[in-house]
Parts: sequence; C-alpha cells; structure tokens
Amino acid sequence: MNIVLSTLNAKYIHTNIAIRYLKAFAAPEFHCELAEFTIHDPTLSIVSELYQHSPDVVGFSVYIWNIEETIKVIRLLKLTSPKTVIVCGGPEVTYDYDQWLKRVPEIDIIAIGEGEKTFKDILQAVDGQADLSSVQGIAYRSDGKLKITAPGPKLDLRELPSPFRFPEDITHLSNRVMYIETSRGCPFSCQFCLSSIEVGVRYFNREAIKEDIRYLMQHGAKTIKFVDRTFNISRSYAMEMFQFLIDEHLPGTVFQFEITGDIMRPEVIQFLNDNAPKGLFRFEIGVQSTNDLTNELVKRRQNFTKLSRTVTMVKEGGKIDQHLDLIAGLPEEDYASFRDTFNEVFALRPEELQLGFLKLLRGTGLRIQAEQYGYRYIDTAPYEIVSNNVLSFDDMLRIKQTEDILEKYWNSGRFIHSMEYIVTELVDTPFDFFQLFGAFWEKQGWSRIGHQFEDLFTRLECFLEDILKIDTSIAVSLLKMDYLLHQKFLPRKIWWNTVVPEEELKEVYQTLLRSPHLLGDTFESIGYTERTIRKQVFVTKTSAQLKEDLSVTKDPGYLIVQYIPGEIAQHYHLSEQVLETVSP
Repeated sequence: MNIVLSTLNAKYIHTNIAIRYLKAFAAPEFHCELAEFTIHDPTLSIVSELYQHSPDVVGFSVYIWNIEETIKVIRLLKLTSPKTVIVCGGPEVTYDYDQWLKRVPEIDIIAIGEGEKTFKDILQAVDGQADLSSVQGIAYRSDGKLKITAPGPKLDLRELPSPFRFPEDITHLSNRVMYIETSRGCPFSCQFCLSSIEVGVRYFNREAIKEDIRYLMQHGAKTIKFVDRTFNISRSYAMEMFQFLIDEHLPGTVFQFEITGDIMRPEVIQFLNDNAPKGLFRFEIGVQSTNDLTNELVKRRQNFTKLSRTVTMVKEGGKIDQHLDLIAGLPEEDYASFRDTFNEVFALRPEELQLGFLKLLRGTGLRIQAEQYGYRYIDTAPYEIVSNNVLSFDDMLRIKQTEDILEKYWNSGRFIHSMEYIVTELVDTPFDFFQLFGAFWEKQGWSRIGHQFEDLFTRLECFLEDILKIDTSIAVSLLKMDYLLHQKFLPRKIWWNTVVPEEELKEVYQTLLRSPHLLGDTFESIGYTERTIRKQVFVTKTSAQLKEDLSVTKDPGYLIVQYIPGEIAQHYHLSEQVLETVSP
C-alpha cells in the first residue's frame, strides 16, 4: 500500500513534526512517504508530485494557515486519482468536522484530535485488516451519512517513537527550523487558544528527548524550536532541560521556547544570566493584554508585575532575545485600552513585539461567545475579526497601520538607535509614533508600492518633517548611524543629500592620522595610513553624540564609522570643538 503524509508549510524553512510522528508510529507495519510543500507552491505542481507516488492513501496535516490551499490540492488530487483515500487531521479539522466533510466531500476521513494511533488504525482499516467503524476518534461517511466514532484514550507520550530519525531528513536539517515537543497540553484556560481545550499536561520521555536533540545537533540542525505551550510550567523540568542544553549544545545552535513570563522564578532567570551563552536561547512570551477585565473575560490569569520583572531581568542579563506578543480585539479592550496595553508592554523594550489580531479559531470559547461580544469576523481561515462591540473596523485599520510600522522600524532591528530617541523624545507615547507614521505611510500610498532599504530612512525623515514638524537634526544623525552600522562594507551610496566637502574631509582624515587616540585605543591600534583610512573609514556630518549609556546629546561634529573585514562596523564621534583644538 502506497501511503503519503503531506502538508503545506507557511514557509520553506519550516518542517512539520506532526506527519513525522505519524510516519514513525505507523512503522514498521506501514511505510509512509513524506511530501512537504508550502502554501505558495502552485496547486497543480503539488498534485503532480503527489500523483507520481500512486498513492492509496494521502494524509494531510491541516492548520488555519494552510486549510484553504490544502482544499484546492485535495479537490484536484481526488479528480486525478479518485480511488485515493484522503485523510485529514490537525487542529483546523478536529473541530466542526461535520462541516468540513460537507464542504469538502473529497475528504474521506477526518482524524479527530491526537492522530498517531488513529492514523495507523485507519491504515489497517483501508488495508482490510479491520472495519473502519472500529477505529476510534474519526469522522467519515457511510452510505452518504455522517459517522462519528468515540475518541480513544490519550496516548502515553513516553512510548512514542522518535520522529527525527528518517534518513531523508538529514540533508535538510541545517537550513530548516526543527520543531520539538517535550509535552502536550496546557494548564491554562485562555478562551482564544485551542491549547486550553485539552485538560492537563502530559510529558514525553526526558532522556529520549535529549537523545533526539543530540541527534539533531550532530546532523547539523541550527534552529530548534520547542512547541510546548508553556515550557516552564514545571520549574524542575525546565531547569533540567536548560542545564542540558547549556552543557551539550553545539556552537551555532539556537533554541526557542514559549515561556509564561509571570511564573518564571527570579532564580531561574539568574541561573540563565550567569550560565547561558549569549544567543543560545530565545524566549517567546505571550502578554496579549494588560487590561485586567479583558484577561478575566478570556480566563487568562496573568500577573503583569511579575511578567515585567521576568522580561526586565532577562533583558538586563543580555543573554537571551525576547519576542513578546499582543492581541488586538480581545473582549472589552477598546482602542484607548489597547493603546495603554501597547505602551505598557513596549516600555519593556523587547527585541521584538508582535502585534497580532484576534482570530476566532474553531473550538475555542471566544468563537462560541462571538455574538455576546459583537464579533464580526471573516468566515474562512484564519477567521480574523474585523470589529466587535468596543472596537470598530476603523479602529482595527488604525491598529493595522501601527503594526505595519512596528514591523518595519522596530522588529527589523535596523533602527535601534534612532527609534529609541524618536519614541522617547519626539512623541507622547510609542504607540502614537507607530500609529501616526502608519497613517501617514498609508496616505502617501507607500503601502501599495515596494521599497528599498534606503526608502525606509527617507520616508521616516519625511514623516518627521511633515507631520511632527520638528527639528530633525538629531533624529537624522541617529538614522545615519543606523544606516551606516547596518552596512558590512564601506557604503557606495547614502540616502541623505549632503556630503562632506573634499577639503573638509581631508582635514578630518589628517586629524585622525595624526591623533588616532582621539577615537580611543581600538581605533588607534589599527595603524591607519592615508591609503587605508579611505578604504575602511566613512565620515559624515552629525548633530548628535550617542554616549555609552545610550543617552543622546546635541554635539555637532562628525560621525565616523569603521569597517574592518569580517568584523562588525564600529562608530565614533569627533566633535567640531575637539577638531578645532587639535587642528594645526
């Protein structure tokens, strides 16, 4: 029997752990081929590849991000290979399975919930070893009527075979994100999340997980993401795993975790700050809202004071990058309240702040309560809301404009010096900057055209001048710094119009050659000559100096950026006053 397990990932670099668990569990009785694609691949190309396997059974792993594209594939596959049995599983079809079977009659069977044993039992039924009605946890049709079987007992996760030991995966490990589970379930009851539906948390075999991680690292995996909904729910378990990863990681490997911030103990953070190599770990922390009533309505228990302590301690440690999440559109959080939430969370200065929009997922409490809160939402995946009883569509559009600028100018990490100054000194609150700039961006029509890296700078300068109507000299000086420090080599072009006249430039170079100590020991140690300084040093006018404590002072002079092959660009400040003092 020819069996294919397939899915459409959001991006090429992603991998699907679900189909690998199914493949491992089905063996050795059944051999399954893996066939992964992306939602951007042409439907005909996907079907053509699947068809060439001459499949008797194709199992699809289905999520909100791939359901619509997967349906296109299923319909064409059934058209070209009508005898192929099509099985669907995953969070998107586990709920409202009767509606999916009605909408997509090309689907033969839906596996409800946890799929490893269910899929293997389906294969046995298709192979004639059992009757389909005896398979637990499925929905299907018989004589044109919907049939549903009761779910079986939860699996003992400690007994599941490894999903990582397939030879065909080895060549891809170094350039894909590898996902790993150490537990299933969530102890919390957040009404917007599917994880809240499963009661309790079950764990995999710890030693087996460690062996899998060793295997992945030894075969080149660089990014390993733990998909546990709350990795640190058990402090002892988290500490054991953190210690293991610190002790046995290989250089260049990064581990990502979903952390519940307010339950993380200070001593755990201090341990990581003291012992974890910089860049080894990355935390994703869901904040969602700081509105107490909103959190109460969605049954989300959260102590923002403790969460803030965690984020602050981690940030001060300087070892771990943090990604914080917000959700716009939760119950009773109007525009003003969301503005407060944004500003409270942004004050923590995470490396990334993701602003998402509520999606009423099938099976969640909020979808059931949609009418109570006046939710209007798109009825196809991903079921994003467009308004509710306290947030109008106009409000949603304004927040979307905010999100667009946040991604471009904060989360990109390209404007770390200029953004801090702008959101702190030039506007009432950070949210106001991102929203005002987002509205300006939209009004200019820039959202409908592409942009080069340089355009991000010129458009921001335009906004500062036209909308904020302020002296932009300090902000532009910091933007110059961000632009130059983003370059790996001496830039051939710049986005600003004014250049240092040649005679003035010569004077600066001569000063640096005579008195390199003015810029410190690192600069002096290079031993520049008249020839090499022009190849490795860029000079431009500046109105501000960025001090070591990241404070900014108005200090006219020159921004000097040093480019040494293979190293990160370094910047220095030479004030006009100092230049006049040392000039011959």
